[in-house]
Amino acid sequence: MSFQNEQKKVGLYGGTFDPIHTVHLIVAEQARDALNLDEIWFLPAHIPPHKRSRRITADIHRVEMIRLAIADNPRFLLNTVELERDSGQPSYTYDTVRLLKVRHPEVDFYFIIGGDMANYLPKWHRIDELVQMVQFVALARPGYTMENKYMQRVIETEMPQLDVSSTMIREKASAGRSIRYLVPDAVRMYIEEKRLYEA
Repeated sequence: MSFQNEQKKVGLYGGTFDPIHTVHLIVAEQARDALNLDEIWFLPAHIPPHKRSRRITADIHRVEMIRLAIADNPRFLLNTVELERDSGQPSYTYDTVRLLKVRHPEVDFYFIIGGDMANYLPKWHRIDELVQMVQFVALARPGYTMENKYMQRVIETEMPQLDVSSTMIREKASAGRSIRYLVPDAVRMYIEEKRLYEA
C-alpha cells in the first residue's frame, strides 16, 4: 500500500462567515460527499483581501456562529488558523495552506471555492505556487462555465443553485425581518441574542 493512500483527505472551506448560513453547510456537505473527504475544516478569514473596505463582525462572534452551525456534524470542524495572524494583515490562501501543510503533513488538502471565485484564480496571491500545494475544488451551478488556465488543475463538481448570501441575511436582520431557515436555528438565536446585525 502506498503512503498516499493512508493520507487523510480534508476539505478546506474559507470565508468570512458573517454569518455562516445554510448554503455554506450544503456546499460543504456536497463537496465532502462528491470527493469522499474525511472532514471539512471551516476557516474563518480575518481580513479577506477582497473585503478590506467592509466592517466585519468581531472574530469571537463569527467563530461562535460556526461552532453552533456545525455542532451536529462530526465531519465538520472549525480551524482558526487565519485568526491567529497579526490583525493588520490580510488573509492569503497561500499563507494559510503553507502553514497547514507544515502542521498536518499527514493530510491531503482540498480547497473548496465557488464557481464565481474560480474565475478569479489568475488574480490570487502566488497562485502558481498555490496550485502546486493544494487541490482546488470548484462548485459550480449546472451550465456555469469556468475558463482560465488554472482550471486544468481544478476538480469541478456541480452544485445546485441556491441563492442565499450573508449580505442578504445581514440586511434582513438589520431591517428586523425573518432569517429563520436561512441560517441554522442556533445561529439565528445567537444573532438575536447578541443583536449582531441590528441597524
